[in-house]
Amino acid sequence: MPPTRVCIIGSGNWGSAIAKIIGKNVQRSNRFDPIVKMWVFEEIINGKKLTEIINKDHENVKYLPGHKLPHNVVAVPDTVEAATGADILVFVLPHQFISRICDQIAAHMKPGAFGISLIKGVDEGPEGLKLISDIIREKLKIEVSVLMGANIASEVADEKFCETTIGCKNEKHGQIFKELMQTPNFRITVVDDCDTVEICGALKNIVAVGAGFCDGLNFGDNTKAAVIRLGLMEMVAFAKLFCRGSVSIATFLESCGVADLITTCYGGRNRKVAEAFVRTGKSIEELEKEMLNGQKLQGPQTSAEVYKVLKQKNMVDKFPLFASVYQTCYEGRVVQEFISCLQNHPEHM
Repeated sequence: MPPTRVCIIGSGNWGSAIAKIIGKNVQRSNRFDPIVKMWVFEEIINGKKLTEIINKDHENVKYLPGHKLPHNVVAVPDTVEAATGADILVFVLPHQFISRICDQIAAHMKPGAFGISLIKGVDEGPEGLKLISDIIREKLKIEVSVLMGANIASEVADEKFCETTIGCKNEKHGQIFKELMQTPNFRITVVDDCDTVEICGALKNIVAVGAGFCDGLNFGDNTKAAVIRLGLMEMVAFAKLFCRGSVSIATFLESCGVADLITTCYGGRNRKVAEAFVRTGKSIEELEKEMLNGQKLQGPQTSAEVYKVLKQKNMVDKFPLFASVYQTCYEGRVVQEFISCLQNHPEHM
């Protein structure tokens, strides 16, 4: 059997952190080709191309400074060149770019290739919300699994212990992904409830914006705990409304659910920017440019996509926290009114 070739599509902080793990793991295994291609959106940093810096110094100085990438991770600026010949594609880039990237590489898929999405977000489809994995599936005609969890990229790169969840219907692929990405400090659980795993990864960013509003308003830990609990209730209710097939409550107890929700509401960029939104009075767009060094914010955009679906289904009043985050970010609702979505929350959803 020829060795399995791996390609990572994306190279932000999370993409670079996972490249560090994958690069080391493929060297230890007989299954994989040792060279891992990583598609990098080309940028000029201090007069040099980012791909050249990564390939010479083995460090993504823009998005994951201070961490050495394994020498077998090769930065490639052309998507087609990176993806051609790959057996496994690992997608880890802002969800806004996924459609365009898939269109570029669709004609170059190797027969039998399969993928995994680490992208936390949703897209807008003609019938409302669309999962990122579905976009990849439809455009590339490959099987796609998902990985979501309480995984702040810098902590994963620092090799601090954490857990993560892979949603995968193909048992064989689940084992391959585990071999590709698991380490003693990055522990993976595989479940087959893919849609729920993925929707958790998107929705928790909306709740984190609410948690950031709390911090900006100095509401304290009790109020923030209420945001997290009520947010989790809305996540479960929305998953039941949206996901195909049955939704297992047990999935919400995996890392992709409650753990990711907690870590994002205390750390993470959505919470941080939402707090600054309250304290500075600047727009989300301004703060994204000022605070995120080229990274993208997912929470506000996801709230807009979710709000559209709730409006179509005439269910906005059943999701007061999700609705309040959207209205505050985009419709000029006064952030000080955020507390009312907690005070008037339905007890049972």
